[in-house]
Amino acid sequence: MSTTDRSNATRDLAVGAAGGVAAYVLGYLIVFVTQRGRVGESLRGINFVAELIGGDPIPAWKAVGWVFYNAHVVATQVPTPLGGTQVVNFIAESDAGSLAAMYLVPPVLLLVAGLLAGRLAGVTEPIEGGRAGGFVVAGYLPLALAGVLVFGYSIGDGSIAPILPTAGLLAGIVYPAVFGAIGGAAATLLADG
Repeated sequence: MSTTDRSNATRDLAVGAAGGVAAYVLGYLIVFVTQRGRVGESLRGINFVAELIGGDPIPAWKAVGWVFYNAHVVATQVPTPLGGTQVVNFIAESDAGSLAAMYLVPPVLLLVAGLLAGRLAGVTEPIEGGRAGGFVVAGYLPLALAGVLVFGYSIGDGSIAPILPTAGLLAGIVYPAVFGAIGGAAATLLADG
């Protein structure tokens, strides 16, 4: 590999990673802005009970994180009163699918991130575009893993959080690799000449 090729690959990786970071942050912000009120309302009863027994209320921003991961089809693990756990997808369990549009947020943003990565790489072939767009994984994966910890909420002996292996695999690798690569390949349709 020549020095120019290495330089281009490094640039493509950096651009893809930046696109992955931007897609993750924008995705969370979109879910936060659109769902904060609904999530806060849902938490009202739970937080009332938590305060009565001396616990800390669950912050809405953490619960919005659970919905954001649910938009990647990553379930949230919730402890049960008898010591077990249950797996919940708040979007799938919402009344009449009122949150279903949230499923579109990650794919659309990752397609755009991949498209921009491909455009900035100047790709002319779909395979080059797929590679450039697939680099969004480099920015998305670390945030997807860190988000499990950031959005986790300790309650008693357990915690409420997205399921880590699924978050890493689906949200961190599959979603950005697939949608980023498709966006990058689509960038060739916009290539000059």
